[in-house]
Amino acid sequence: MIKLLVGLGNPGNQYQKTPHNVGFVFLEKYRQENSFPEWKFFKKFNAFISKKKKGEETIYLALPQTFMNNSGESVQKILSFYKIPSSKLIIVHDDIDIPLGSFKIQKNKGTAGHNGIKSIIEKIKTKDFQRIRIGINPKIKNGKSELKQKTEKFVLQNFTAKEIKILETIFQEISKSLS
Repeated sequence: MIKLLVGLGNPGNQYQKTPHNVGFVFLEKYRQENSFPEWKFFKKFNAFISKKKKGEETIYLALPQTFMNNSGESVQKILSFYKIPSSKLIIVHDDIDIPLGSFKIQKNKGTAGHNGIKSIIEKIKTKDFQRIRIGINPKIKNGKSELKQKTEKFVLQNFTAKEIKILETIFQEISKSLS
């Protein structure tokens, strides 16, 4: 069995510690904690890939370098090349509608306004994949966002040290759910 785990984000040092890159951040931590090899860049996918066999299962980790809004280009090429069915695809990404410190695992859902997910659905022509939606919004009260800035600006500013500690706690929970 083959599985593909993709973290969404934007390439470049200026985005490393931003809410929009939480998929990249999680996958790097997951790679290290589960003894996956170092990342290797594959030009044909425009992505960094790490691969590990675990019993009968082969797990691919991927970090598309296409920028968030074009993630589907990379994901589609990887799925096609390795002949991985979309049902074995797991996408890890940020979600502004979920409070910081929370996450949701869903399958067969729409984009919820996330452009990276929109790109993936358009390119692979299905919603039949799993999503791990990591909450990045520190200002949700009674189910409503109280952010004072535009989403586009918020997702590209750096996390605070306190927010990073909160994320590290839920990263452990997400990792357990993948085992």
